[in-house]
Amino acid sequence: MKLKKLVSLLLVITLVSVSLMACKKGGDTQKTSSTPTQEAADEKTAETKEAAADATTPEAATEAKTETADTAGGKLQVPDKDITLTLWDIATEDPANGIQQGAVDRFMKEHPNVKVETTHIQNDTYKEKLIIAMSSGQCPDIYMHWGGGPMNEYIESGFAVPLTDLMKNYCDVDFLDAAIAQSSYKGDIYAVPYGGIGGSGIFYNKTIFSKLGLQVPATISELETVANTLKENDYIPFSLANQNKWTGSMYFMYLAARYGGVDEFNAAVDGTGSFESDAFQYAAETIQKWIKAGYFPDGVNSLNTDDGQDRGLMYTEDAAMMLHGSWQAASMKNDNEEWYTQNIGYFAFPKLENSKADQSIVVGTSIGNGFSFNTGDDQDKLKAGFVLTTQYYNDDTYNKAQLAAGTIPSIKGMGDTIQDPCMQQIWKDFSSASNVQLWYDQYLPPAVSEAHQSTCQELFGLTMTPQEANKTLQDAMAKYLAE
Repeated sequence: MKLKKLVSLLLVITLVSVSLMACKKGGDTQKTSSTPTQEAADEKTAETKEAAADATTPEAATEAKTETADTAGGKLQVPDKDITLTLWDIATEDPANGIQQGAVDRFMKEHPNVKVETTHIQNDTYKEKLIIAMSSGQCPDIYMHWGGGPMNEYIESGFAVPLTDLMKNYCDVDFLDAAIAQSSYKGDIYAVPYGGIGGSGIFYNKTIFSKLGLQVPATISELETVANTLKENDYIPFSLANQNKWTGSMYFMYLAARYGGVDEFNAAVDGTGSFESDAFQYAAETIQKWIKAGYFPDGVNSLNTDDGQDRGLMYTEDAAMMLHGSWQAASMKNDNEEWYTQNIGYFAFPKLENSKADQSIVVGTSIGNGFSFNTGDDQDKLKAGFVLTTQYYNDDTYNKAQLAAGTIPSIKGMGDTIQDPCMQQIWKDFSSASNVQLWYDQYLPPAVSEAHQSTCQELFGLTMTPQEANKTLQDAMAKYLAE
C-alpha cells in the first residue's frame, strides 16, 4: 500500500508521528463443492449425461451453492456466520444520529449474527482521526467520506475495495448519475452514497426583507445593494461563523465559479492554470471588499458553526442572510419549526453580470457522504457491509426520515416529494445546474485543501492580501503536483 500518501496527510495536519503499518486484511473466503454420483448420470441419455456433467462439475456446484447462499430475490444476502463490522461516521447529533443509527439497528435486528460497532466522530476532527487510524492499523471496516481528493488518496493507499460488480448486480437503488460519478475513481465505484445532495445557497429572513421592501437579488450587484440597505438599517447582511474555515470558503468558491466557471478551477488543479488567475483574484478581492464594508459579523473568524453561532444570529434577527449548505434548513427547522416556516426563504447565489461563465453552477456535492470499505479479502465482511449500506441506509424508512429532516437523498425522483419551500428551491436549483462544483476542501488533495481553507480565513481576517493568499494556495498546489 502506498503509505507515503498517508505520511503526507499526517504532515498536513501536523500530528505527532505514529508507526506506519498496513491495515490487517481478512483471509480468502473458503469454497466448497460436491461431486454428482455416477448412478444418476448413467440413467440419462448420452446428451443428458453430457449436460448433467457440465452442470454438476465441482466448479458449477460451487457457483450454484454460492448463488443460493448469497442472493435471494436478486438481492445480496448476509453470510450466515458471526461477523463484526466497525463503522465510522460523523453523525454526532440528531437528526442525523437517529436516522443513521436507526439504519444500523434495523440491520442488526434482522441479522443478529452481525454486530456493527459504530463510532460517531465530530466533523472537524474526523479526517484527522481517520488518517491516524489508517496509519496505525486501526482503520475501520466501513468509513464515511465526502468523495473527491481524500477518497482518491484512501483508494491509492489501499484502504478501499472496488464495488463496481456489487453495485451492478446487487444494488437496486437508482442513484443520481452524478452521485455515482462522485463515488468513482479510474473507472471503478468505490463508495455507496448514503447522505444526500448538499448544495449551497443563501437563506434569508423574509420578514426583514419585507419590512425594508427588499427583493431577492438576481445579480451580485443587486446583492451588494441589498447588503448596503441592511447595513444602513443596523442589520448584519451575512451571518458567518468562520472559525471552522470551510464556512467562509463557500464565498470564495461561489465568487470564483461565477467569474470563471469550473474551467479555471480544473486548470489550476491539473497544473495547466493557476490559483493566481483572474477568477480567484476576483473572489479574494470581493471577500475583502465585503469585509471592509461591514457585511459580516465582528470577530467572524472566532465564531463556530458547530455551536450554531451563525444560526443564532439569524434567530435573534441580528443578521438577515446566511450563505450555507442546504443541511441548514433541517437544522433551523429542528431548532424552531414555527419560526423557520414563518421567516426563512432561500435563493441561489446570484449571477455575475457580464461573466461568460455558466451562472447555473451549484457549489456542493451529489453524494453528501459515501461509505467505502476497508475489508480487504474478507468477502463475508464486504457482503454484510454492502447489504447494510445499500438495503438499510437507502431503504424507504431511511429515505423518508432524510426527507423529513430536510435532506434530499441522492436518488432519482426523490426531490419530487418535497414539501418544504426552501428545499423545493434547493432541489430545483440543483436539478437545473449545468455542473456541481464539488467543495474545494473535498476535491483538493488534503495538503492543498488545508492551504485553501487557511488562506480563506486569512482573507476574512484581513491578515493576507488577495495576492498573498492566492500565491500561498498556488504554491501548495504546485508542490503537490511536483511530488
